[in-house]
Amino acid sequence: MIHTASDDDLVFLRHAFSVADQSRLAGDHPFGAILVDGQGEIVMTQGNGFSSEGHDMTAHAERLLASRASKAYSASALRDFTLYSSAEPCAMCAGAIYWAGIGRVVYGQSEAHLKAMTGNHPENPTLDLPCRLVFAAGQRDTVVIGPLLEEEAADLQRSFWETHS
Repeated sequence: MIHTASDDDLVFLRHAFSVADQSRLAGDHPFGAILVDGQGEIVMTQGNGFSSEGHDMTAHAERLLASRASKAYSASALRDFTLYSSAEPCAMCAGAIYWAGIGRVVYGQSEAHLKAMTGNHPENPTLDLPCRLVFAAGQRDTVVIGPLLEEEAADLQRSFWETHS
């Protein structure tokens, strides 16, 4: 089944881009995620935590958000939630999203596009494994929409990694 993006998806995705930019301005990596409930309300936002969490390489915005969501909401409720992410969730983050039970993911920049931009940067050795493959290995469906607004999402990364070496 092919899933398409709505106008609301684009609005929420741009909000995730704003969270990513705020993360960058705070001195962290430019990744951001938001969680939207089944009624269309933003219930959580999360920037990348690499620097703020003591150089934790696992403190990706999506993983941190999925962990918080798992503690705050039941798995049955999370099935109706959407996680919006500035970039495609990596394999680790996709696993966290799956285990939390979040039912839908919308992302901006693909992992493959990010990897082509950043190369093998020591702070971002991109794991180019599409999140769709991770979710497909699970026992419940996770709807994935993306990449969307990829060049807009890439601009967040470009301005960071070109000056951060």
